[in-house]
Amino acid sequence: MKRISALLATATLLATSLTAQQTRTEKDLLGEKQIPADALYGVQTARALENFRISDDKFSDHTNLIKAYAIVKLAAARANTDVGKMKPEVLAKIQKAYDAIMAGKYHEWFQVDMYQGGAGTSANMNVNEVMANIALIETGGRIGDYKTVEPHDHLNASQSTNDSYPTALKIAMILNNKEVIDELTLLIKSFRAIGNKYIDVVKMGRTELQDAVPMTVGQQFHAYAEALQWELDELKYAESKLYGVNMGATAIGTGITAPKGYSERCVKHLAELTGKPIHLSSDLIAGTWDMQEYVAYSSQLKSLAIKLNKISSDLRLMASGPRTGLFEINLPALQPGSSIMPGKVNPVIPELMSEICFRVIGNDVTVSLASENGDLELNAFEPVVAIAIFESQELFITGMRTMRTLCIDGITVNEAVLKEHIERTVGIVTALNPVIGYDKATELAKEALATNKGILEIIREKKVLTEEQIKQLLDPASLTGLDKSKYVGK
Repeated sequence: MKRISALLATATLLATSLTAQQTRTEKDLLGEKQIPADALYGVQTARALENFRISDDKFSDHTNLIKAYAIVKLAAARANTDVGKMKPEVLAKIQKAYDAIMAGKYHEWFQVDMYQGGAGTSANMNVNEVMANIALIETGGRIGDYKTVEPHDHLNASQSTNDSYPTALKIAMILNNKEVIDELTLLIKSFRAIGNKYIDVVKMGRTELQDAVPMTVGQQFHAYAEALQWELDELKYAESKLYGVNMGATAIGTGITAPKGYSERCVKHLAELTGKPIHLSSDLIAGTWDMQEYVAYSSQLKSLAIKLNKISSDLRLMASGPRTGLFEINLPALQPGSSIMPGKVNPVIPELMSEICFRVIGNDVTVSLASENGDLELNAFEPVVAIAIFESQELFITGMRTMRTLCIDGITVNEAVLKEHIERTVGIVTALNPVIGYDKATELAKEALATNKGILEIIREKKVLTEEQIKQLLDPASLTGLDKSKYVGK
């Protein structure tokens, strides 16, 4: 028994020694907590990791959010130094942490779940703790030794989660928006390229899924490009709504703990670091609880989703068949379309884009609900607003790239099918209204439909027009109103 007791005592001593080597002790309002010795996060992040085990969507998955938060913390440190609240040597250490993060280092330590209670406090403290420890590492210090760089007193100086968190979210959205705009710009170019390639190929335009009047394939695809260009222009405008921030508002907008001049200096540094015209909200109390900027930007993402879904639906219709549908265009064949029907190939990329659009529209509903449910001087639901908008942006970045490279760039046109449609359609009879009147034109259209003959065939049989008149009035190419000069340089 004595031998067993001795062995147990030795094992306990070794375990205690090992634990001491593998952990460090940190404390907060709720008491002491053991932190992994090599962890760059601290006690408040550790509590958040225990409390919010909700999703696979982690802070570390959002590179631009990490960089945006580093920008906010550096701008705050510079402003604090400007007004004499921070020593230059502390700023220099925070600058080192900033440089490392912007170079892509240490991102794995931003570990909290994006879903969190507390209006973003866990995310803010994760940043404060990790940046403090990065600053220590990069300047030869020891992890957790906060004597020279402290998470609260230095990284959070003159701040609250309630101003630094929304500011970081807006800057991250701005950074993401550049990527959205870049991908949308390339997609527009692809639509224009198809438009230019098939600028003279005539087809039937349709209204309410019925034959209407002729147009060219080029006109159709240039119209898609132009409609998307309108969305791009509006995205740029919607981004400008994100430029107003509430740094220096601290808890509720009254600026408690923030020294005089700090707010103005902070937004100046934010503007310099981002290259964007970041400015202070005109009312910091309203700017702390109001979510209008997110609502406006999310609404524009929804508008883009509506447009892309409409275009995707058109592509599916035009490619339908191949033998029993419209079959006007060919989409790239990417994979077998069925586990049971041999030879079937589905329009998987337009379908994918529609799915993305449905999700973005749903995310906009989330933003609306979260934005209207804030109470009094703070909206506690900013984390889910961030989740929704970031997901929409990221889906569009990858989705539009996929649509462009795997679908639009590979579209070809079935010119023989389009020609047959033109020859058989009754739609071109509309051009006769000024010559023979609406009633007579209607009779010809009715007969063509009843006999399954083409409208030109009926006109020739009844000698309604001479061949010269047919050429002048009913030449499909002349009916499109095509003006190529509109598309030069686009």
